[in-house]
Amino acid sequence: MAAKTDNNPITMDTFLSGIWKENPVFVMLLGMCPVLAVTNSVANALAMGLATTFVLLCSNALISLLRHHIPKEVRIAAYIVIIATFVTVVDYLIHAISLEVYNALGAFIQLIVVNCMILGRAEAFASRHRLSSTLINGLGMGVGFTIALLCLGSVRELLGAGTLLGFPIFGEAFEPWVIMLLPPGGFFVLGAWLLLFAWVKERQIKRSAAASVGEAAVNAR
Repeated sequence: MAAKTDNNPITMDTFLSGIWKENPVFVMLLGMCPVLAVTNSVANALAMGLATTFVLLCSNALISLLRHHIPKEVRIAAYIVIIATFVTVVDYLIHAISLEVYNALGAFIQLIVVNCMILGRAEAFASRHRLSSTLINGLGMGVGFTIALLCLGSVRELLGAGTLLGFPIFGEAFEPWVIMLLPPGGFFVLGAWLLLFAWVKERQIKRSAAASVGEAAVNAR
């Protein structure tokens, strides 16, 4: 994403870019550890997505507010300290709200600290933009990340257990694909989603090219 200035207006693309054009998982392939590890159920995927979005919004907001006061030489270290602070907050929150979810997510809550998406947003966007733009962009990236986790989690739980959020879908006759709940299943489902995104993107490019050719032909008459 090209660097913007503080004077750039907030547009719908500021939010939507993180959901589609710059989706952290399906386009930029960031945060692959939690994407593959905790998406064996919709509940785990949703919890990790919300936790990551919380850390992304809070850390980037603080970095945006302090961007003129953080020395350039120590900016990365400062960003990591800020991110780690909010990861600690969300770690305690999940532990207090649901011990079951906390145990299911395990060490991947703490590993949000090293999620490249969050540090990348801090360096590429929050450190260069005002608070309002940072919050909207961060929310879009967080929503895009959560949607990607839910896409994987829903397919893996549906095929691996025959349920969605614990509710049976296919009935007792369904034979679960247990591999979908195991690590290889994460790779299979991720590959399928990446293939779908690539196909959709290719179709969009072809349609845009065809529309440009048609417009050029009309103008040439």
